[in-house]
Amino acid sequence: MAAGKIRVLIADDHRLFAEALAAILATDDRFEVVGQAHNGEKAVELATAEKPDVVVMDIQMPKLDGVEATKRIKKKRRSAQVLMLTGSSSSADVARAREAGVAGYVTKDRIASELIDSIVEAARKQA
Repeated sequence: MAAGKIRVLIADDHRLFAEALAAILATDDRFEVVGQAHNGEKAVELATAEKPDVVVMDIQMPKLDGVEATKRIKKKRRSAQVLMLTGSSSSADVARAREAGVAGYVTKDRIASELIDSIVEAARKQA
């Protein structure tokens, strides 16, 4: 994380959710949303081009799921931290995400209480 704002890429196929999340982050001076991807392939492309500190990644994405996208992002940019954001709390999904190298896992039902703190914590892991 460079001195200044935490650069965040939002990767979620639900556009309204991604836009709402970007709007929430825009109200906090610690964050700069550097892009939005609505499928896994675009997430990998933007993560490579925009060099975010943290990628907030939905686990279920079209074209390339969040786990595979995470693996590709981590292969290209080891310092990028991926925070898996999903509606699923299944232990199999959590295990797959952890194996892919995510910095954390937040379910969408806990977004209000945990997401901001989880992004900040993931960014700290990069340093």
